[in-house]
Amino acid sequence: IVITTDHLISNEKVLKNLMRQLLDAVCDTNDRKYGGGFRPLRAVACDCLREFETCYPGLLSRKLDLLHTLQQKEVTPLHQAYTLLYSQVLKNAIRALSQSRSVSDGAIREMLTRNEEIKWKVMAKAQDLSAVTITSGLSSLPSTVETKELKSSVTLLLEECFLLTPVSQAALLREVIQVVLLVRSLAPAIFRSQLLRLFGTMDISLLHTMLHMKATFTDSLFTVEDENFLLKRLVCMAHHPLLSNPLKLFYMDCLLHFPENRPINSNLEENLPILFTPKMAACLFPTLFNDSSTMLSCLNLVSLMSVENAEEDRGLAEIFDYLMSLYKLVDVNGSRERTVTFFRAVYIFVGYFHTNEMFMVELTQYMVKLYQRHCTLAPHMINLINSTQNLLEDAKWPVSLAEALQKMIVEFPSKQLSPHKLMWHLRVLTRVAKEATILQKVTVQFLLNVVRASDVCRSGDWRTGNAVLAVCRSILHHQNLEPIFSDLADLLQHIHLQFQDVDIQDHAHFYYALLTCLSHEKLARIVAEGTGNCSRAKTRSLSSLMSESTGHSISVLPIKHPVLKLIPVPEEHCPNLSAAGDSSEMDYEEDYLEKYLGQFCIVGFASTIVMKFHLTFAERVDPEHHRVYAIHLHFDLRNSHYEPLSDLYVPCLFFNGEPHVFSLPFKPRLPFPITLYTSAIFTREDGSTCCSQLEPLDVGFSRLFLTLPVPKNWPSKIKASLFDQLWTSLAQADSSQSALSRFCFQTAQRPLSELVTLHFQKYVVSQKSDPESYKIFLFLPPQTNILFSVEQLDSVAKVDIVTDNWKLLPFINSYLIDITSQK
Repeated sequence: IVITTDHLISNEKVLKNLMRQLLDAVCDTNDRKYGGGFRPLRAVACDCLREFETCYPGLLSRKLDLLHTLQQKEVTPLHQAYTLLYSQVLKNAIRALSQSRSVSDGAIREMLTRNEEIKWKVMAKAQDLSAVTITSGLSSLPSTVETKELKSSVTLLLEECFLLTPVSQAALLREVIQVVLLVRSLAPAIFRSQLLRLFGTMDISLLHTMLHMKATFTDSLFTVEDENFLLKRLVCMAHHPLLSNPLKLFYMDCLLHFPENRPINSNLEENLPILFTPKMAACLFPTLFNDSSTMLSCLNLVSLMSVENAEEDRGLAEIFDYLMSLYKLVDVNGSRERTVTFFRAVYIFVGYFHTNEMFMVELTQYMVKLYQRHCTLAPHMINLINSTQNLLEDAKWPVSLAEALQKMIVEFPSKQLSPHKLMWHLRVLTRVAKEATILQKVTVQFLLNVVRASDVCRSGDWRTGNAVLAVCRSILHHQNLEPIFSDLADLLQHIHLQFQDVDIQDHAHFYYALLTCLSHEKLARIVAEGTGNCSRAKTRSLSSLMSESTGHSISVLPIKHPVLKLIPVPEEHCPNLSAAGDSSEMDYEEDYLEKYLGQFCIVGFASTIVMKFHLTFAERVDPEHHRVYAIHLHFDLRNSHYEPLSDLYVPCLFFNGEPHVFSLPFKPRLPFPITLYTSAIFTREDGSTCCSQLEPLDVGFSRLFLTLPVPKNWPSKIKASLFDQLWTSLAQADSSQSALSRFCFQTAQRPLSELVTLHFQKYVVSQKSDPESYKIFLFLPPQTNILFSVEQLDSVAKVDIVTDNWKLLPFINSYLIDITSQK
């Protein structure tokens, strides 16, 4: 009904009919006319009338006498619905009356006793629904208006309030609060009888309504003793051990936005009440056992208390000690949650105590030590610098932290830098270069030493080269280039001449040309990220220029549809396993199982599955993509069951040419089927750089099978003996990982020999003809064995299965169903 009311406005006849039916339904008080089975319909009718009144305030104001009579008569559980309907109509009627130009002394009495036809013109003008729920900016009725009947009605509503559910009580109290605000002769003391019950409530909605009441009436209703008691109760509830974390956070938020009787300031930001004492704050001091949200909220509160009591240094020292406790947790075991919590805690600490130089210097030292041991925290450090600068525009600490990180990085010996650590350091240096007050001469010299002393240029890794150029770009944009002109030019020239990637060479040469040919103002405009009116033309003219900051690009053109695709080379053309073991003379020992298992003590033994793929073009490709160059493929397995795959670089690919053949070494941690996600960055003939997602490629379970990793000169007899020994060992083992299973299937449509030849030929270690049976040995890296004992029984084949990893049973079952159901 509420949804379609707008469509009913143009048809007054339908509206009158609908309203008459709704009023007829609610007039059947106590189910006298239609019985109890009609009660749910009455409840719906009450809700519909409330929604009408909400959408069009004042629509039912001419039915106040009827609604009041119905509310008084109703004694069933629907009394609550009638009460809420009446209170809402009463409030809207008083509000409409207060907005009238002339109000007679008996206007309220006349309104309360009115029972007339509804005036539909109320629905003609749109209503500001937000205005009917706020208490600010209300115009009160003149004090001469007679309010005896209104006071009686309001008092009766409050006396019956306890009969309602907590949520309904809160709604009723909010309506009555607005009525008292609109009528001056109604004193706030009318709520006094409700306070004792509200002070002891555990319901959130009622407590929130009480705080709303306190913010509205302040000391005209709440005494200083009431305010102090309410504060103590909020503190007690904020650290109550039986309450859930969301409730504790709510109580702490109430403390930070507590409506005081006489506040010192009128801003809406977080402030602690005057009556909030350090002793109360001590109860809320965070511990390491708190969850992340509670911990940060408590830290914010006690920090605010420490700032307001600046003469007590003890509180600040305790907060810093707590911050160091978090620091040690991150340093020892930096899980994601702990790390994020720690950096948020540092953000809070800096926000409140950035003027205390002693603690800020010590904090800087700890942050540098943390980054020195865990360089993967670079994104968190950069985010901390950005966030604190946004919070404190003139604060020195973010810049001092950036400068300290720069000093630590550039003093690190370039020969001892691993490629992994170097990438994180370059991201930090890129951010540091944005600070115009930090000199960059040492950074440029550090980069020059890195590209000369290490194999960065010889390896030609595109991501590393891109990260180095990101630092150069940031320096070109933000720094005074005179002191570092010569060193920066040498760096760019060296990259242009020595780096083994054409794309990086071109970028370096372009930056070198900008540095040597343009003024600093023009250069800064060109390298700025998409600013100004000429950004579109700039993107076109620098179409092949990458934005070297990770995750951002102003010139890499995304392509919605795949341009390239991967095609697996059929398994028979790409042997899975290279020669395993040695080819020494035969050792005819009986315990072949021990010798077989002993091979896995060698690090990396038989741990890789090499798969070949064709890189070619997708089915439908625009002509502009028929010739692509400098293709950079990035592979993502999106799970932790495999080691990450290295990126692949392809010089070029032509639409009418041969596909590019390459191999990928998969190193499983758990040999589960996977999906290979691939993205490609390449350059077109027009010089623009594009990126595209390839279609995901499923790597099936059978692609993970390897032949038995034993010396090639082991005859079939020894392999069969090894099969029997391993079967016995796994079948009798008490290990929770081993599992036995059985699979049966019909062989009427295709003989068993044909199935084995097609799918398991190279894995068979033994076979018999009467009865027909096979022993099949499957090996899956890094050290998983699957043994099949297949036997023909009339028209049914029985497959007994033993494996040392029960988690593979679902995949084994699905694979067997798949190959045996094929016709």
